[in-house]
Amino acid sequence: MSTGGTAGGGTLAGTTGPGAPLRVVGRNMGRRHATDRVMRVLLGLAAVLAVIPLLLVVVFVLAQGLPALNLALLTHSPEPAGFPGGGVAPAVVGTLIMVGLGTLLGTPIAVLAGIYIREYAGGRGATLIRFLVDVLAGIPTIAIGLFAYGLVVVPMGSFSALAGGVALAVIIIPIVARVTDEMLGLVPGSVREAAYALGIPPWKTIVRVVLPAAATGIVTGILLGVARIAGETAPLIFTALGNDRVSTSLSDPMDALPLRIWVYATGPYDSWHQQAWAASLVLVLMVLLFSILTRLVLRRRLAARA
Repeated sequence: MSTGGTAGGGTLAGTTGPGAPLRVVGRNMGRRHATDRVMRVLLGLAAVLAVIPLLLVVVFVLAQGLPALNLALLTHSPEPAGFPGGGVAPAVVGTLIMVGLGTLLGTPIAVLAGIYIREYAGGRGATLIRFLVDVLAGIPTIAIGLFAYGLVVVPMGSFSALAGGVALAVIIIPIVARVTDEMLGLVPGSVREAAYALGIPPWKTIVRVVLPAAATGIVTGILLGVARIAGETAPLIFTALGNDRVSTSLSDPMDALPLRIWVYATGPYDSWHQQAWAASLVLVLMVLLFSILTRLVLRRRLAARA
């Protein structure tokens, strides 16, 4: 006897007894569970595939660079072409100076731009600025190097660390600006409204309430930007040029690890190739160490506030 009636008085196909709907539901649930398990496996496989390139790069750089890594590499200047020995001390110092300069010049501008986009520029204005920031992020870095060459090198009449820092600052700005914009957008509107209800002006709400709430994400964006500019070579070719001796003057040419790696990797000498791998390892370790220290400092400050 059929149990499922339709609106017109007919019967539902396939319902032949009281237990039929339960069997249909059971089959659907089984199919859903199977699909869920398959998708979990596929997503886990995708996550593993995303991590594998990083592991391969780290392992390969360690295997190639560790044998040539020693104290002399970090404390000596390069030897003339064809002579074994020497080190990359000028490149290490130059990388720290120019990456630090680029971060100091670019990060405040980027954070303020992200705040303006999210908190003040509404509607079409915010959309337009986001589009322009995305375009800037997509410009080839060699073109940014040419821009810095015309902006700084030509007026100064010489290559300099300042020009390299300006080029790196232009590269880091869109990265940090977009991350700041997105992180501020994740702060609930109720947090702002609660501050406004207490009579706190908008600017102070942003500084004392919104920015601390988004600080972790913003710092992560800054770390991504630092990691990006620390490995840039093309902009520095047109700006800093390189230097075989340690230099701390912003108005003089300055070496950097990416420049030294490029010179050594394309050179004809086996000793250069070994030092290029060791310099690559040093660059990776510098970025990793900077990321760890920054996160530790931020975590302690957040814990102290809590």
